[in-house]
Amino acid sequence: MRHAALHPLTEEQREIQNVAREFAANEIAPNAERWDREAFFDESLIGKLGALGLLGMMLPEEYDGLGLDTRTYLMALEEIAAADASTAVLMSVHNSLPTQMILRFGTDEQKRRFLPRMARGELLGAFALSEPEAGSDAASLTTQAVRDGDGWRLNGAKSWVTTGSHAGVIVAMARTDTPDLRRGARGIGAFIVTPDLAGFSVGKKENKLGLRASPTVSLSFDNMRVPGENLLGDASHGFIYALQSLDNGRLGIAAQALGIARAALELSLAYAAERKQFGHAISEFQAIQFKLADMAMRIDAGRSLLYATADAKDRGEPIKHFGAMSKLFASETAMRATTEAIQIFGGYGYVKDYPVERLFRDAKVTEIYEGTSEIQRVVIARELLGSL
Repeated sequence: MRHAALHPLTEEQREIQNVAREFAANEIAPNAERWDREAFFDESLIGKLGALGLLGMMLPEEYDGLGLDTRTYLMALEEIAAADASTAVLMSVHNSLPTQMILRFGTDEQKRRFLPRMARGELLGAFALSEPEAGSDAASLTTQAVRDGDGWRLNGAKSWVTTGSHAGVIVAMARTDTPDLRRGARGIGAFIVTPDLAGFSVGKKENKLGLRASPTVSLSFDNMRVPGENLLGDASHGFIYALQSLDNGRLGIAAQALGIARAALELSLAYAAERKQFGHAISEFQAIQFKLADMAMRIDAGRSLLYATADAKDRGEPIKHFGAMSKLFASETAMRATTEAIQIFGGYGYVKDYPVERLFRDAKVTEIYEGTSEIQRVVIARELLGSL
């Protein structure tokens, strides 16, 4: 690969990367255009990803995971994203949010009950934080949890839940304080919700611009009783757990964005070498060369920032603002690279016969979900000003 010299790989990393690349080439890439066109989610992907270990990459071996470092996980995720961003977001959300929240904050019993099956792909994980009136201001969520004996009753609705219609384990946020005593972020709990609970239902599936093969749905909790043993950690700290997990989850979105950008660059290089105008391949024109050079530069810069952040995370260092930087830079790189790819392809880039228009549509949401670009800048600025 183009970045091998800049980021030398260990033998294990090379092996994992090859596994992900071959799976992407054989199982995903041939179907990506159809899945996008039909907004079709192939459920068999869950088991296939699980069988390869790609759904438990950072889980310890005692829970049937691979016990890998964050950088290796991100390298594999980029390979999947370069073939299909919809499949990548399934892998990203599952690996970074529900599995890691249960691993970090769950009881031994919760870990034994859920993590091995999640690692094997028997249970897909999802994350439910956003609500119709609580997006960037997620702490304003209104889904309410009320104690009911040794359990809880949840009432409310969640929106924008990735693969929520197919998940077997959903980590959902709900208020545990009372309506007359709102404590903001300190009054929210995290609950492990399973679709077999009475009162759980899946609502509208969104008809999206991009990531069309990844179902995004709303969820409804109607007097849903959640057993007490499904509460994750402290009943008032769920939102704090979510924010800490999102710091790490943003690294997955950055890897997804870089995969999209890399695919755009590779397609552009091939097309520019073949397409002729004025008697020459367009790759010979400086205007095209500058576009390709800028795309490559931003992709490698984004990858370097992402890998450095991943290594810092694994050393136990705080990564809040570096995670925000990684996600922000990579997502804007994906948007810029796919825009330039369409420009290089010209009119062909604007039609569905060529894959760059799908990459363009898939890229946009990386600037929105798991924290908009504006929120990332707020996070970075606050960290900078807080250090003065």
